[in-house]
Amino acid sequence: MSNIKSVFSVISIAIPMLLIQSCAIKPLAWKPPIKPLFEGVTKLNNELAIVEKIDLGGWVGAEDIVFDSVGNLYCGVHKAENDFSDGKILKINPDGKIEIFYDAGSWVAGLHIDNQNNLIALSHKQGLISISAKKEVTLLANKDEKGRNFFIPNGLDIDSKQNMYFTNTSSESPYTIKYGRKLILEMKAQGGLYQYNPATKEVKTLIDGTYFGNGVVISKDETFLLMVETTKYRILKYWLKGENAGKTQIFIDNLHGFPNGISIREDGTFWLGFTTKRNDALDNIHPKPSMKKFVYGLPNWLQPKQDKFGMVMHISENGTILNTFFDSTGIVMPEAGSVKERNGFLYMGGDNLPYIGKYKLKK
Repeated sequence: MSNIKSVFSVISIAIPMLLIQSCAIKPLAWKPPIKPLFEGVTKLNNELAIVEKIDLGGWVGAEDIVFDSVGNLYCGVHKAENDFSDGKILKINPDGKIEIFYDAGSWVAGLHIDNQNNLIALSHKQGLISISAKKEVTLLANKDEKGRNFFIPNGLDIDSKQNMYFTNTSSESPYTIKYGRKLILEMKAQGGLYQYNPATKEVKTLIDGTYFGNGVVISKDETFLLMVETTKYRILKYWLKGENAGKTQIFIDNLHGFPNGISIREDGTFWLGFTTKRNDALDNIHPKPSMKKFVYGLPNWLQPKQDKFGMVMHISENGTILNTFFDSTGIVMPEAGSVKERNGFLYMGGDNLPYIGKYKLKK
């Protein structure tokens, strides 16, 4: 009898908690396009199952990777798997020696080096900042021109005039695992794409309302930039110059997974990294707001888990998929959200990986 009472006691607590959590989101209905097959240039392989691992010294989450002129690698990391309460920018020399370049106190999800050799960074605590070689920090921007906070600033690139382009995933709340799930399920345009002009020190909103805006990269001729919309499985093209300047169009849609970071090759084509492949259960509940509310209210141990699935795509300047590399087992590279090429190697990080994968490209 006591066991029965205990069960009913747990249920009496769990149901109200489920209802409270479910009421915390107001999801919109969205019907995803039919998931594409892994065929042709996206046929599954295990190219990423053999990589060299660059250790992060106990930290995790190399969301962006950048190199200086002598080959030092910089990446933003956070405290532990699913723990974003603290973060640093690491500097790793060509021999693998690790030092903390900057104590950010939060995850840093975007990095670039400007023409004065300053490390430009997107800190989840401070916003857009500049860090000199002497580690002097200057705040560039932490709000848009309407006063909205850059709580989850993300992908970053800089043009030849040193204008900085970046996304902000949300101005509503700082990032947590729980809030990330909320963004995925709600399917609301919470973020934006921005330009920071270092000459005028002004922020300009280029796209007001993005769906989990993520990686950003400028084309080789600087006529357009690309911005990843993770939860919509697509990439947008924003025109910077020409008769279409200021206009937005879809660059590539209905991708095979959750796109994350994007970078450019010397030939002007692009590398696109993925957090994981698409989830059928998620696609099936997206048109059903009430079901999404229920799922969000479930305790963490009952929440759907991210598949361990590494994927990187090579994409042309016109949005054609040229090649795809996988770790379909997810044993070695369970995610490959950030991707940068240097000297014939791909360097890949992930939101919760304790290392960077280094893959030698075939000629």
